[in-house]
Amino acid sequence: MALLLWLLVGLPAATGLALLAAGRRADRIAAPLAVGAAAAAVGLGAAAAVMRPSVSTPMLPGVPAGLAVDGLSAVMVVVVPGILLAVALFAAGDIGAGQARARFHGLLLVFAAAMLVTVTATDLLALLAGWEVMGATSYALIAYWWSDRARVRSATLAFVTTRAADLGLYLAAGAALAGGAAALDIAALPDLSGAWRGIAVAGLVVAALGKSAQLPFSFWLSHAMAGPSPVSAMLHSATMVAAGGYLLLRVRPSLEAVAWAGPAVAWIGVLTALVLGVVALAQSDLKQLLAASTCSQIGFIVLAAGAGAIAGGTLQFTAHATVKSLLFLAAGAWLAALGTEHLADLRGAARRYPLVGAAFSVGALTLGGLPPLSIWVAKDEILAAALARSPVLYAVGLAAAAVSAAYAAKALFTVWARPAAGPAAEGAGPGPAGLSPLHRLPLPVLAAGAVGLAALALPPVASWWRRVLGASAEHGPAAWETALSAAVSVAVVAAVGWALRRPAAERPSASGSAARWVGGWLWLERVALGGVAAPTMALARGLAAFDDRVVAGAVRSGAAGGVRLALLTDARTEAGVEGAVRAVAAGARALGGWARRPQTGLLHQYYAQAVVALAVLAAVFILMR
Repeated sequence: MALLLWLLVGLPAATGLALLAAGRRADRIAAPLAVGAAAAAVGLGAAAAVMRPSVSTPMLPGVPAGLAVDGLSAVMVVVVPGILLAVALFAAGDIGAGQARARFHGLLLVFAAAMLVTVTATDLLALLAGWEVMGATSYALIAYWWSDRARVRSATLAFVTTRAADLGLYLAAGAALAGGAAALDIAALPDLSGAWRGIAVAGLVVAALGKSAQLPFSFWLSHAMAGPSPVSAMLHSATMVAAGGYLLLRVRPSLEAVAWAGPAVAWIGVLTALVLGVVALAQSDLKQLLAASTCSQIGFIVLAAGAGAIAGGTLQFTAHATVKSLLFLAAGAWLAALGTEHLADLRGAARRYPLVGAAFSVGALTLGGLPPLSIWVAKDEILAAALARSPVLYAVGLAAAAVSAAYAAKALFTVWARPAAGPAAEGAGPGPAGLSPLHRLPLPVLAAGAVGLAALALPPVASWWRRVLGASAEHGPAAWETALSAAVSVAVVAAVGWALRRPAAERPSASGSAARWVGGWLWLERVALGGVAAPTMALARGLAAFDDRVVAGAVRSGAAGGVRLALLTDARTEAGVEGAVRAVAAGARALGGWARRPQTGLLHQYYAQAVVALAVLAAVFILMR
């Protein structure tokens, strides 16, 4: 049993490290090895989810490091390798022969292995190990094209921001040791004594919010788009960004043990979902839209942790991982084929590449929370728990869900619209790099997963899901809540579709087209667009500017101030210290020279020196008496 868990973590880690050590010599076999390791991890993860293994190994005196698969991590050890396999397949066709394939696939495998350690860790020591490796490899993956200084700067900003928040984990570990949790067991944190429990929980919350790009740390995630498309797909779906939300779900008993923690986490999550959803709505770049939407969707996981909706939060994690990897890989396929990520230039992209377009449509509709797809099911569970805590919390969450439908519909209707320059031929030839079968292969599988997870809305399947997660006491939403959320999502998608429609002469003649389907919403949409959409877009632009100029600007100013302080310290202090060291060294050399002078090798001089020394000693002896 223990060997199974060691293999699950060790196989991708060992393969990745071997590829990194081999370097360019392994470029030819890097992609097949990565795909093979990912496929093996899928099988090992499925076996681990059933068999529930655990391991513990001595690390520090009295502080072992442990890994285990329980109900919550059983879901993760299936999801993470599954997304890794899809991303590795796509990357095999996306990372060209002239690039450092071994370095890319090696980092990707180590990155995934670190996430597997994170989701199975039973103590803060193992959690810190996975957390730190994941942060370091994320920097290397975002800065994969290291010769581009702008990309390296983006990676550095993301790394520094998350590292600053990661200090919360060290604070939590220190508080746990001070409070009596000698083994740093995560399950023992609610039992810490006195104020140490609150300090430990605060550290965990800060670390989780930073990793998941929640307010006020959200600005770093847009810079992470500097990496290759497979990196964006992996980082935004089942690793790193999702790790913070998972950690908060894992430590839910600790949040309950501290009075302020649950409500604070819930409100931060729901406000991030709303504010970053509005930011996503204002984006004109597809990958930036998806990046902001990641913050927004992870916000629902954070809301679930704060409100106690473990089943809904875990389903949101799983559905979002599937959907977001699908959408980023589809965006990457269009980038490879058309050489652009700009939404205006992607008009008609779904018509030119129907398979990619169909898969993207499934992902966008799921992301928008349309019934009966999986994210709609997850959000219903989460909003039901939010309503039990506070009607205001529920109202803000429902508004965030409506904004999610808006930005998903914006992306969907744009890629299906006819190009402004004229109709593009269906299946037209590829652009700069073309699309290989490996670009397309993962998309239908991920789309099927996004649809299939909706089965968890069925009562027998939902009951089984809660039992697996140990959340049998949780209850699903009432019928009116389900109907309300469905109506809101459908109405918003219809409104956005009407807003983005082309002139009547250019509308498709097919009776089942989206333009005809939304015709009955005309009056409602005009009111909504005149009274809601324009202010929403203005707010989105203002929030985006605030994010770039104030929040990100503060981080850049802090970094620049640190550099200036270091230079000032160097100019004022370093010279004095260096001068003192030089003076001591010169004095030592002078004393050494004087000490060598009496050493002439002449015996009579040594006798004379001895007589002088004895005379001095005799004089001292006489004087001391």
